[in-house]
Amino acid sequence: MDADIILVGLNHRTAGVDVRERFALTEHCDAAHWAVPCTGAVRESIILSTCNRVELLAAGTGDLAEQLLQNWSTARNATPAELKPYTYEYKNLEAVRHLFSVASSLDSMVLGEPQILGQLKAAYRKAVSCHTTGVILNRLLHKAFSVAKRVRTETAVASSAVSISYAAVELAKRIFGDMHTHKAMLVGAGEMAELAAMHLLQAGITEILVANRTLARGEELARQFKGRAIPMKKIIDHLLDVDIVITSTGAQEPILRARDIRNILKARKNRPMFFIDIAVPRDIDPDVNSLDNVYLYDIDDLKEVVEENLAVRHDEAVKATDIINEEVRYFAAWLSSLDVQPTIVDLIHRGEAMARQELEKTLKKLGPTDAATRDALETMVHSLVRKLNHAPIMFLKNGGMAQEGNTQRISIARRMFDLDTTCTELKEH
Repeated sequence: MDADIILVGLNHRTAGVDVRERFALTEHCDAAHWAVPCTGAVRESIILSTCNRVELLAAGTGDLAEQLLQNWSTARNATPAELKPYTYEYKNLEAVRHLFSVASSLDSMVLGEPQILGQLKAAYRKAVSCHTTGVILNRLLHKAFSVAKRVRTETAVASSAVSISYAAVELAKRIFGDMHTHKAMLVGAGEMAELAAMHLLQAGITEILVANRTLARGEELARQFKGRAIPMKKIIDHLLDVDIVITSTGAQEPILRARDIRNILKARKNRPMFFIDIAVPRDIDPDVNSLDNVYLYDIDDLKEVVEENLAVRHDEAVKATDIINEEVRYFAAWLSSLDVQPTIVDLIHRGEAMARQELEKTLKKLGPTDAATRDALETMVHSLVRKLNHAPIMFLKNGGMAQEGNTQRISIARRMFDLDTTCTELKEH
């Protein structure tokens, strides 16, 4: 392979939400604003930009990583020096392995969550529409999708809730069924609320209200998930319009009491309400649970099932990693075939050209021959060429994954069959 595969990115582990927002490339993923044009060192490129990660995947030569950082930072009116401290870099098979892990949601904030695969497919579609993919990245992305499917089919890595927020939303789905017709309120805008918002959107919620003591942070989270921020002191007023309330503040006293909810229920004509209190200390007075048509769960109700499911997922993640390692080996073999392919083509062309020359000499010596005799001779000659080429072709294809091993085998084959001289002479002839 005469090109490297490079992945440069940042995610929820290496950068806070403020940095992820600053360097997001969601507005640089169309033909008019593509952040990584296929010029210079870059031959192919794909941009993945989500709320939890930004990753640039490219195939090319030279100082590819440096060019990616330069393109990325330029698109965000920054410098590579400002961006680089938050980034990671993977090259060739490590880049392949990382991409397979991302597609299989082993690298997500929530192990096994399904959203990332859809985001990766959308990123690939955009790159294809912008004509920035080629042989290598097309093959790599399609393989990533099939690896993710295999992981989900052969393991249970995505089978159960593994976060308090996810478990809360799963409970809400059991109670309300179709979530598209319901509204939700998040009280608090920390990591728990961020995860809850993500899962609510995945479940189909169309409107999310966000209340937080710091309104700016509430507005930030609401903007991220296309919701609406409200002042904390107004939450009682807005309870009339929402069916699902998830609280996760740092308050030392309950912020919602039974008397508040009782009045709201009357105004709602006793339509059911679902409360998840994942704060410690609790945000919601336990007496709320005594009200009719109210479902209240606290963190202890969810923790045990989450811990059990998390253990199951981690066990399954080991199986998923084995699958990914196997698929990386398969992809490495394909990359290796790109190195030997030109030599195989030269070998085949050499044999066919020599066969044609010798066949013409033989036919001239034989004199006039009928069509059947000529066809029989041509079939014999081409069959002989294929059989003679089989062993050297298998010798080249079985070179393994190591680039050094491929280079040595290619060199031996080209010298043994004098391909560089012979093929040049045949082309000139």
